[in-house]
Amino acid sequence: MEVGSQRPTFCSLLRSHNHQHANFDSFFVSLVYTAKTSIFIKTIAYNFMSLEKVLITGASRGIGLAIAEKLAGKYQLILHATTENSFTKFIPNSEILCADFSDPAQVSQFCKQLKKEHGNQLVAIINNAGITKDNAILFQSEKDIDSILNINLRAPIMISKTAMKIFAASKKGTIINMSSISAHTGNAFQSIYAATKAGLIAFSKSLAKEAGVLNESHQIRVLSISPGYIETDMTTHVPAAEKEKFLALTPSRKFGKAEEVAALVAFLLSEEADFINGSDIPINGGLA
Repeated sequence: MEVGSQRPTFCSLLRSHNHQHANFDSFFVSLVYTAKTSIFIKTIAYNFMSLEKVLITGASRGIGLAIAEKLAGKYQLILHATTENSFTKFIPNSEILCADFSDPAQVSQFCKQLKKEHGNQLVAIINNAGITKDNAILFQSEKDIDSILNINLRAPIMISKTAMKIFAASKKGTIINMSSISAHTGNAFQSIYAATKAGLIAFSKSLAKEAGVLNESHQIRVLSISPGYIETDMTTHVPAAEKEKFLALTPSRKFGKAEEVAALVAFLLSEEADFINGSDIPINGGLA
């Protein structure tokens, strides 16, 4: 540097850049805006990472999707479906974890990934995934029976086992298993489906008692919900005559909505529901 020359300042460097910009002020404003945007994005990312996590299985449609939409503003959601292509709606504060629950090997890998990637912040799981393949048991194939048992009962049990390992460390967590009115009333051509849903109720009650025996002081709760006739894509195939029969038997004289089940789930996860444990909650319009 020559004697008497001045060291370039930050502002002088910016001004020297001005020949590449029509307006120095607009360049400076753009610089500040970029910095603020970066801070805003980092703040969103921090808030997202600091949220407690909730797993929802079968979250791409129906009741599962309604639950995801209801909880999205309060939790970081882990959304399950068999494949990513199943998701047709964007849910904020969420990430996807896929597995085919009819395959025990995939369920095992799903549980390992859940614990490894989300165990530190997991506070609740909603075992909502389920299928029904209506048929007389005389004609129900062994393959279909295994599929219903694996998806509706075995997968929730294995996921709950993983969750209990996680919750044991923090002495806090909630498991909600989605059962069905069929568990209480039975239903022709749904004997396997009804058996799995009744199994979830007994499993939930037993697991709630187990948590109490293993932990002298804790906030671990296990519940089940038994929806009645809820209008979803799973019920679109039901013949009109069958729908009318259900409607006539329902004291509320209407069918339920997935959003109403989602609101119940949100309540059961709240502090106001801390003393509700080991219970099966019916939401069926008075049908049973």
